[in-house]
Amino acid sequence: MALEPSVSYEMQVRKDDVTQKEAKPKPTLSAGKIFYKPGSIEEETDETSVLDSSMIESPMLGVGYAASAFLRPPQIHPASSLHRIPTYSSSIGQSTLYRSETCRSRSHRHGASRRTRRRAILKNGECNILKSKISQRRLRFLQDMFTTLVDAQWRWTLLVFTLSFILSWLGFALIWWLIAFTHSDLEPDHLPPMQESSNWKPCVFNIYDFTSCFLFSIETQHTIGYGSRTTTEECPEAIFIMCLQSIVGVMIQAFMVGIVFAKMTRPKHRTQTLLFSKYAVVCQRDGELCLMFRVGDLRKSHIIGASVRAQLIRSRTTKEGELLSHYQTELELNADGCDSNLFFIWPITMVHRINAESPFYGVSAADVLQERFEIVVILEGTIESTGQTTQARSSYTTSEIMWGHRFVPLVTYNRERQGYEVDYSKFDETTQVDTPLCSAKELDEFYGNQADHRSIESTEHMILKLPERPPTEAKAEHKDGDFTVTL
Repeated sequence: MALEPSVSYEMQVRKDDVTQKEAKPKPTLSAGKIFYKPGSIEEETDETSVLDSSMIESPMLGVGYAASAFLRPPQIHPASSLHRIPTYSSSIGQSTLYRSETCRSRSHRHGASRRTRRRAILKNGECNILKSKISQRRLRFLQDMFTTLVDAQWRWTLLVFTLSFILSWLGFALIWWLIAFTHSDLEPDHLPPMQESSNWKPCVFNIYDFTSCFLFSIETQHTIGYGSRTTTEECPEAIFIMCLQSIVGVMIQAFMVGIVFAKMTRPKHRTQTLLFSKYAVVCQRDGELCLMFRVGDLRKSHIIGASVRAQLIRSRTTKEGELLSHYQTELELNADGCDSNLFFIWPITMVHRINAESPFYGVSAADVLQERFEIVVILEGTIESTGQTTQARSSYTTSEIMWGHRFVPLVTYNRERQGYEVDYSKFDETTQVDTPLCSAKELDEFYGNQADHRSIESTEHMILKLPERPPTEAKAEHKDGDFTVTL
């Protein structure tokens, strides 16, 4: 059956369009799109979702899988080689990496940002914890009044400080007024101008009204002693109240001065001069992937016995299916070949080696974009000038981990000043370095396969081959009654 000319022409046009689309070159990822800056990763549109099977496989480079929504590296072959490709250059997209058509996750679209975990510890060290529904909360806090006032804000502490004195003055002024009133010292005939003529002896001299009692209360409590108002031996209760007010006044002064002093000398303020780097970085050191961050001290008075700890907070599901949403894991840290105890005289880079004991052993650069976790770092030590123990805290989320970066040196020797100079303007400065994008586990497997392959090749070359001998017949000789057989 013959086709109509219009139908055949339309089919030919569609065929030409399909041929042109197939011949169209595959677009590549633009330069600087992968791990160039922390916070977000920009990629091209879904037109780049093509997997080129002719590209060389490397464990540093991932291929998208629709099932897991993660970038996973391909299988490692012994004959493959490790290509050190910069994480900030376009060579990844131009020579190796293409996304699969089935991987259309929104998190990898153009302009998508990382999935970040809500902070438990803020960057300034404050705990982002809100406590609610506490039974008998007011009573519990009032029972520990000293700690409550030390932890309270300054305006509340100063308010309590002022009210404690004013209320004590007013309370004892009322008691002095009642003593004078019950003793009839406030009657017109018994006032100070008439006391000498009427031969009246009051409990307290020169008391006219409540104002006079208030002034006498202040003089008694603070032992001012102007000399115009004094107690007499006429009223025993007045002598008792005078002794009681003196004791109460000393207790109030000691209590409030102790609160103000403890509040002003809290070790918490020392943490304002202890610094943590804004970002944590991941790069290779001595052939291992390492997670690193930097700590520093701005003061000349050092922190004695300084130690740094790091804890990983993330979700974990047990074998029984229980979800632990805030599971904490201790990270092993060291600095310059030492443990976490520091000789803290200049800024130090703390290093967590991502090995088989690390919880990041199976985490690749692409997994960091999808996982939600928080790394809490803690610096503890004794303040040299006061002898008090202080603790500084900070944290890093996934958006603050820079893969493929390294901290720049900031300690140099100043010949003019004859000392080591620390340039704190470079404290957060990093430089980009070539870093594999695969996990440490996959990198170790790759290095192991390469080592096995080399050992096999070297063994093959070391095999010794003996030269072949031509076959010979056995010979028997008889000499002096002995027979000798030669093979």
